[in-house]
Amino acid sequence: MDEEQNVETLQGEGGDVISDREQMCTAFASIAGCDQGVAQCYLAENDWELERAINSYFEPGVESISQEGNTNQERQEGIQSEQTVSEGQQMPVTAPDCCIDLTSDEPVISHTAKNTAVSQKDESHFIFVTWNIDGLDFSNLPERARAVCSYLALYSPDVVFLQEVIPPLYDYLKKRAVSYTIITGNDNEYFTAIMLKKSRATLVSQEIIPFPTTSMMRNLLVAHVKLCGSDICLMTSHLESTKDHANERMKQLGIVLQKMLEVPPSTTVIFGGDTNLRDKEVGKIGGLPSPILDIWEFLGKPEHCRYTWDTKMNNNIKASYTCRMRFDRILYRSAVDGIQVIPHSLELIGTEKLDCGRFPSDHWGLLCDFDVIL
Repeated sequence: MDEEQNVETLQGEGGDVISDREQMCTAFASIAGCDQGVAQCYLAENDWELERAINSYFEPGVESISQEGNTNQERQEGIQSEQTVSEGQQMPVTAPDCCIDLTSDEPVISHTAKNTAVSQKDESHFIFVTWNIDGLDFSNLPERARAVCSYLALYSPDVVFLQEVIPPLYDYLKKRAVSYTIITGNDNEYFTAIMLKKSRATLVSQEIIPFPTTSMMRNLLVAHVKLCGSDICLMTSHLESTKDHANERMKQLGIVLQKMLEVPPSTTVIFGGDTNLRDKEVGKIGGLPSPILDIWEFLGKPEHCRYTWDTKMNNNIKASYTCRMRFDRILYRSAVDGIQVIPHSLELIGTEKLDCGRFPSDHWGLLCDFDVIL
């Protein structure tokens, strides 16, 4: 059946499907910088799945990453051990005439309804993402990097926390995400990053708090910002990995919690990142101190967000075992008075398999919508 016949069938069934597809074409064209006809072609070829179509569009222009110097990455208990990134590693993640536009201040689609745009000028809420993007895995890295950027273009989050960023990925983000202020927890090897949408968030100050006994170059990256009229302290980290480093990880968690409690009570505090935590480890420190909350628990422990590292669903590391963990977490401490920032919803992102047969990362990302109440 050709496309014209398809349209006639859809019109007979009602206008909703046509309207949805027209909006998907508009969204695709906005991201890819192409016309509606090209957008329609790619969407039709990919069963009208927007994210898959976007990834398919950008794949042909990608050059391969040289695998020379790439160290073996040992996996222990389903966790990758972080290895040193080879000096001089180059990652040409995009061709000059084929790039993902992250410069718009408007989201292409909303996170709640993929065919309905929401204005980023709305001061009543903001969108937050945290994601370990697995930059230490060089396999299909250009495709996976573009996929991460396509999610950022789709949802246009106001605040983004990234873990396992490597210098080539950082350079790529600086070129593509010019509408964001980007601060990092380091400038070599691998590190964390905070991205702030310039039109929405104003950076007041920043600092890096070292973890004194880390053996994996871990630290706590902190940014004080103004967002939606509210004072917010943002914190991200990648806590020590693997079961063998549980004691160090709990020490680092203790530092994070103490720093959250030290922030003035008039300021909302949001921590997010790859914590590598097992629930029993949180129990060993006596649980989270009041008034700090785990957002997943605060929102009623939604089952669809229970696991962020899941070898049952995610085959990136080709594990021969099943390991399902909630490594990626968002912690929150509300302001005592004044403007209130309240978590509203939580979703997973990065769950769409790419044409290369892998996911953007071995972790799912977390997208949280916060309500801002005067």
